[in-house]
Amino acid sequence: MIIEKKVQSEYFNAIVDGRKRFEVRLADFKSKPGDTLVLKEQKQGSKEITGREISCEIIYNLNTKELEKFYSKKELEKHGLVILAIRKKFNFD
Repeated sequence: MIIEKKVQSEYFNAIVDGRKRFEVRLADFKSKPGDTLVLKEQKQGSKEITGREISCEIIYNLNTKELEKFYSKKELEKHGLVILAIRKKFNFD
């Protein structure tokens, strides 16, 4: 499936140059690993589309509603959630 979404320039650029390897979205659509997320760049602070876009493969999908089985609503309200971009660390010894 192909899913199209808009993204502000600063985040679009971070994806293009490889610094941002995650996307946080309202879960108002269905997606699964293997789907294609097409991100369309918006001018910063605007809804105007620049014409640049990037296609990304969804490799992992986590709905934060699922976290309610690990944390109480009180804990979630107090601390919120943090989204971490991670990668396997390699040692070249």
